[in-house]
Amino acid sequence: MEFLKFLISKQFLKSILIAAVISIVLIAGVFLWLHIFTRHNQSISVPDFTGLNEEEVEIIASSKNLRYEIIDSIFYKELPKGIIAKQNPKAGEKVKQNRRIYLTKNAVNPEKVTMPAVSGVSLRQAITILEANGLVVGKLSYKPDIATNVVLEQIYHDSLITPGTIISKGSEINLILGKGLSNETTLVPNLIGFSKFMTKEYLTERYLNIGGEIYDESIEDEEDSTASFIWKQRPEFNENYRLQLGSQVDIFLTIDSTRLPFSDTLALEENPEFIDDLFNE
Repeated sequence: MEFLKFLISKQFLKSILIAAVISIVLIAGVFLWLHIFTRHNQSISVPDFTGLNEEEVEIIASSKNLRYEIIDSIFYKELPKGIIAKQNPKAGEKVKQNRRIYLTKNAVNPEKVTMPAVSGVSLRQAITILEANGLVVGKLSYKPDIATNVVLEQIYHDSLITPGTIISKGSEINLILGKGLSNETTLVPNLIGFSKFMTKEYLTERYLNIGGEIYDESIEDEEDSTASFIWKQRPEFNENYRLQLGSQVDIFLTIDSTRLPFSDTLALEENPEFIDDLFNE
């Protein structure tokens, strides 16, 4: 009986009320803290830092309550020195405040590498060796020699280059190859639909060079040029037409897919390399 009187007493009810208020305040405080800590529903779009110098990045990152870190430095000769070349996350992605943005800077000076020896090896081996050392195959030239498609001379800036010479990473090395003692030729490949950058490697593997690069009116800037593909070539593809080794093929570039002479469906059948390139980009 005494216990029942206690349960309905003012003192007990007052204690229950105080405990309830304290619990509500604590729960509200926890939710408020979680809301502030996680910045619930408070996300911002990542600015585009590419093309900016580090001072500009600092100003914009601070204004957006973001942090940044330059994690790499790569040399792109086509970009201004010292600017941001890449970022992660990409511009426009939604992130929380105080998120760290990772940046890649375009180096002021290109990285240096040692010129390897490619004389005496096949063209395919030379390509592998040069690429492994951060170098690029440039123009192919041929002259009569008993060895066919074997590197006779390695050229840098119109002069012979000795193995062990220190040069800039990404430099083009022109190769002089043997064409055999016969008048050897190669078929004209079908380049229609190929991306600009796929074409160089494709022609090199067929002992040919890119000649002129002709852009149509759809190409307005460097980004368009990078995304361009071939809609016409000279000489045109012909199963019976052959070129001397080392010959040039002019390419006509666009980003207007309506200029392609085939539909997307026919492209798969007529030029499968084009479709492979699209899916591998």
